[in-house]
Amino acid sequence: MPVTTMPPFRVLGLSPDTVDYLSAWDLQQQLHAEVVAGSSGGSVLFLEHTAVYTAGKRTEPQDLPDDGSPVVNVDRGGKLTWHGPGQLVCYPVVRLEDPAAVKDYVWFLEEAIIRTLADLGLTGERVDGRSGVWILGGTDGDGRPRPDRKVAAVGLRVNHGVSMHGFALNCSNSLEPYEHIIACGISDAGSTTISAETGRTITPADVLATVQEHFAALAPGRIAPVPQDLPAGTADGTATTKTLVEGTPQ
Repeated sequence: MPVTTMPPFRVLGLSPDTVDYLSAWDLQQQLHAEVVAGSSGGSVLFLEHTAVYTAGKRTEPQDLPDDGSPVVNVDRGGKLTWHGPGQLVCYPVVRLEDPAAVKDYVWFLEEAIIRTLADLGLTGERVDGRSGVWILGGTDGDGRPRPDRKVAAVGLRVNHGVSMHGFALNCSNSLEPYEHIIACGISDAGSTTISAETGRTITPADVLATVQEHFAALAPGRIAPVPQDLPAGTADGTATTKTLVEGTPQ
């Protein structure tokens, strides 16, 4: 029996080296095809995007930016969201251990975020009927009630048992882009960042290792292990397990 391991982590770019959305999407699609074909064990991609709005399959006209900003239509679930500098994005392009257990896979991604927030002194919550991770209510410095605030979005596509897309964790990004949209189609709540909630600047680079640690701890039983000698992928023309591993889930 071949030795098996979990797909490797690959860091594509963090500020100031942000990654164009369409380039990353193209890489995901190529890597997804390799995993489906059995020629790659997949990878868990981490990056910060150059600023962009993306629209999932359930986006409605009223969700679109009110300032006319361009929008990229994508094949994930969910509605409209924003990606950009200061936000840690994770795209696991991996085979699921149980392709039918998509809800458990979503729980796993949310749980990795919730445990990361806990390490920073924040309480992340799930909200029934709403995807992602939230900071609930509370009051501001003047004692006024605050709405629930979304700190991380989750949006997926699972095809042939292999996942694409993933989650976006707001770390130190501006919240101004959210003022022009109904983020994720939710009009009665707000958006926030780790930095806004803790009162100190915390960047994607600051939380990357913690996110990877919790992701790795929770991955067994949810992400299918692969033979250790199977490449991480050649979708970018050169990627291999040896050259692009930033950290491997154990």
